[in-house]
Amino acid sequence: MARPSRIHTPPLSQTPGGNARADAVDALRGVAMVWMTVFHFCFDLSHFGYWPQDFRGDPAWTMQRTAIVSLFLFCAGLGQALAWQQGVGWRRFGQRWVRIAGCALLVSAGSYLMFPRSYIHFGVLHGMAVMLVVARCTAGWGGWLWPAGALALAAPWAGGWLLTGPTADWAPWFNSNALNWLGVVSRKPFTEDYVPVLPWLGVMWWGLAAGQWALRRRPGWLAMPVHRNVRPLAVLGSWSLSYYMLHQPVLIGALLATGWLLGRP
Repeated sequence: MARPSRIHTPPLSQTPGGNARADAVDALRGVAMVWMTVFHFCFDLSHFGYWPQDFRGDPAWTMQRTAIVSLFLFCAGLGQALAWQQGVGWRRFGQRWVRIAGCALLVSAGSYLMFPRSYIHFGVLHGMAVMLVVARCTAGWGGWLWPAGALALAAPWAGGWLLTGPTADWAPWFNSNALNWLGVVSRKPFTEDYVPVLPWLGVMWWGLAAGQWALRRRPGWLAMPVHRNVRPLAVLGSWSLSYYMLHQPVLIGALLATGWLLGRP
C-alpha cells in the first residue's frame, strides 16, 4: 500500500488565524456536538432526579454514547488527514494539543469535585490527546491505516480474553488506573467517562484513512461548501473544544437554578 502523496485540493475556508478548515467536516462534528448535548442533558436530568435512567446498562444510552464518541473521533481523524495534507507543522499541532491536554486535566478536576468516587481519569479528551499524537506519527501509513484500525478495534476483546484466561495473573496490573488507559482490561473501571486508546484509536485511524482516501480520490468532497441551513452546525463544529468545556457547566447550572426555583432539595 503506497504512502499517500500530498496533492492539490480545492481551497478550504479560512479562520481568522489563517487555518484552513473543511466546512463539511466541521458540520459533521457539529452534528456530534448537538447529539452530545442532548445526551448530556438527559444524563443530567437523571443525575438530579428529574428523569431517572440507567446510563450504564441500558443499551439505548450506551449505544448512543458509542455512536457519539465514534463520530467525534472519526471527525478528528478526518481533521488529521487535512492537517497532514496541508503540511501543518508540529508547532501548530502542539499548540492545539496543549489546549486539549489542559482541558482534559480540567475535566478530571471538575469531575472529581462532582463524582469523587467515579471521576474521569481517562475520558474522551484524555484519549484524544494520546490518539492525536499516534495519528500524527502514523499519517504516512496510507492504506495500512485500514487494517491497523481493524486490529485496534479487535485488540480489547483479544486482550480481555487473555486476561481472563492464560494471563489472568496480569489482570490486576492492566485493570489498574496506571494501565487501563490502554483499553486492554478484563473489567471496565467505574468512572463517568472512559475512552481508552484501544479500541478507539481504530476509529480515529479509520477517519484518517477515509480522509486521505477522499483527498486523493475525491478532493472536492471535503472542500465543498455546506448548505446555508447546515452552516450553523459547521460554525459550532469549528468551536468544538470550547463548546465541549462549557456546555456541561451551563446545563448543570441551569438545572440547579431550576431546582432552586422549584424548591427542590
